[in-house]
Amino acid sequence: MEEHNPQVKKLILQVVSNQLKDNDPPETKQNLNRLMSEGYSRPAAKELIAAVVAAHIYDMLNQQRKFDNRKYIEDLEKLPTMPWDH
Repeated sequence: MEEHNPQVKKLILQVVSNQLKDNDPPETKQNLNRLMSEGYSRPAAKELIAAVVAAHIYDMLNQQRKFDNRKYIEDLEKLPTMPWDH
């Protein structure tokens, strides 16, 4: 994830940590484990997931729409391909 603002990055990584801690959605943890099994370190895998979170936040704000959990999970399952790459 590109570092435009370190505070925003920290907050988005906290969202990922909260999802993992709460197991909500469970697909976050499943995809973290998948990415790690594919050779990514835990921090790198969390950053990939955080990039998806950031993309969805951007889309929600830009398009003034609600969070789409189904689309979020689909994008997690496509990692390491980023949402803006497909």
